Amino acid sequence: MTTADAWSTKPATALLVLADGSVIEGEGLGATGEAVGEICFNTAMTGYQEILTDPSYAGQIITFTFPHIGNVGTNDEDIETVNMAAESGIRGCVLNASITEPANYRASRHLDQWLKARGLIGISGVDTRALTALIREKGVPNGVIAYHPDGKFDLDALKKMAAEWPGLEGMDLAKDVTTTQTHPWDETSWVWEKGYGHAGTPEFNVVALDFGIKRNILRLLTDAGCKVTVLPANASADEVLAHNPDGVFLSNGPGDPAATGKYATGTIKSVIEKGIPTFGICLGHQMLALALGGKTVKMHQGHHGANHPVHDHTTGKVEITSMNHGFAVDAKSLPDTVEETHVSLFDGSNCGIRLKGKPVFSVQYHPEASPGPRDSHYLFKRFTDFMRDAKSA
Repeated sequence: MTTADAWSTKPATALLVLADGSVIEGEGLGATGEAVGEICFNTAMTGYQEILTDPSYAGQIITFTFPHIGNVGTNDEDIETVNMAAESGIRGCVLNASITEPANYRASRHLDQWLKARGLIGISGVDTRALTALIREKGVPNGVIAYHPDGKFDLDALKKMAAEWPGLEGMDLAKDVTTTQTHPWDETSWVWEKGYGHAGTPEFNVVALDFGIKRNILRLLTDAGCKVTVLPANASADEVLAHNPDGVFLSNGPGDPAATGKYATGTIKSVIEKGIPTFGICLGHQMLALALGGKTVKMHQGHHGANHPVHDHTTGKVEITSMNHGFAVDAKSLPDTVEETHVSLFDGSNCGIRLKGKPVFSVQYHPEASPGPRDSHYLFKRFTDFMRDAKSA
């Protein structure tokens, strides 16, 4: 081997091109090609497969701050999209270290193979801490992730693509990830050495509006004694009420809530007017706020991770939560009929509301976790308590 050979480096097979023209080189993995999106960061140390199949991330390129992603492989049980074969809308992922061989008894496929199968582009060898610091300082940038095994890129075209992408403000992405037809759900949570189960005799009849719903949310509703019927995001009030629900659930989802709210808030208002207990999560929380007269705003960097402390004013407790959102409810815009119930202890942003005197409430974070802590599972019981009280009234 010559000295030149010893010092030679392989050409970059993947690029992350930011809207300002910055170019980050790395090694490609997953699917080949290019994809444009908003570049966010997630601080969770576990659950990368659940994150990469969460429809709430549609339109985004996810930077993982934890360096070792992929070392436990992937499986068919930890997918969060309701349709196992459906794309989650995620544009790609950014990793620090190269993916090692799977080291977990549940693994059935290498992450690289899994990304290829799901059409997700990845780049590794990136200083993800530096990229995260950049996002924290300047806000979430738009960008293009590209993987060409031969290392040949049209850099000018990629820069143009990144610069011209309009961003998530004004985008209704719920329509791209919602179910296309009404369907029932009866799967319960995973049990060690047994897997997932199925519901017995339900106590409550719940309609879930799917703005990009996660499987584990549906499982926890089923665990709580609910017969769940999932409806598309654009379901009308008449379609919801035709199921004679004891309660209505407003799911998580991606994109700008103001855009989705143009067709969803009318349905929500009608449900509330009927006095039906209503529970919202994430985008569903933002939708509820809009329906009640509040406003939403784009956040500087968003909240994405599994270690976010939230103060619940209704209990006086602090819970550690799983979060994933780039928009937030503007607490100052809420009318007097709405009470702020939860607040982020990181930045003071709104994390929960309830309609005074009514069984209507929501939270910004993900109480179902998957991944994340389970401090907030009590909210599903709060929902069923509201339904039980309404049925006995």
